[in-house]
Amino acid sequence: MIEKIKPVLSKKHFEEVNPLTIKDNVFKLIGKDWMLITAGDIKKFNTMTASWGGLGVLWKVNVCYIVIRPSRYTYEFIEKADSFTLSFFEKRYREALKFCGRRSGRDVDKIKKTGLTPKEGALGVYFEEARLVMECKKMYYQDLIPKQFLDERIEKNYGKTDYHRMYIGEVIKTYLGVK
Repeated sequence: MIEKIKPVLSKKHFEEVNPLTIKDNVFKLIGKDWMLITAGDIKKFNTMTASWGGLGVLWKVNVCYIVIRPSRYTYEFIEKADSFTLSFFEKRYREALKFCGRRSGRDVDKIKKTGLTPKEGALGVYFEEARLVMECKKMYYQDLIPKQFLDERIEKNYGKTDYHRMYIGEVIKTYLGVK
C-alpha cells in the first residue's frame, strides 16, 4: 500500500489577476516546475501531471496549449469537457505531482493519496494548494501526425503509437493563491 503523501497545508484564498502580471518564466513553469491538468467537475474529475505545453497569444487571445495521450485517463475527461484547468505549485508539492504523473486515476484515488484539496472554480476543478491557476476554455484540438514531424528527435518520444492530441485553450481566468 502506498502511504499518503502529506503536502504542507496552507489555506489560501485566490485572487483573480490579469495574466500579463504573471512574472514566471514559462519554460521553467511548465518544463521544470510542472503543472496539473484537470478536467471534469467537482463530482467527477481527473488530474495528471504535465511538463509539456505552452502559454502565449494566438487568435488575439491569451492561450495555453497542452498535449495529452489518448491512453491517459484525463483524456476521457478533457474530451467530454468544454474547459480544463492548469494548476501550478510550489516546490514542496513535488512528490504529489510525481505521484499524479506516475499513477492513473483509473487505478487509484490520486486526491486521497496525495492529500490535495480540490476546489470548484468557474470552469473546472483546481487545487487549494496551488500557487497559480488558469481556467481555460477549449478552442481547438489537433492530433499530432507523425508524418509531419520535421525533426527526427520528436519520434524518439513515441513507440510508434499513442501520439498526443494537442488542445489549445483560451485562458479565461487566472488566479494567484494568497495566504
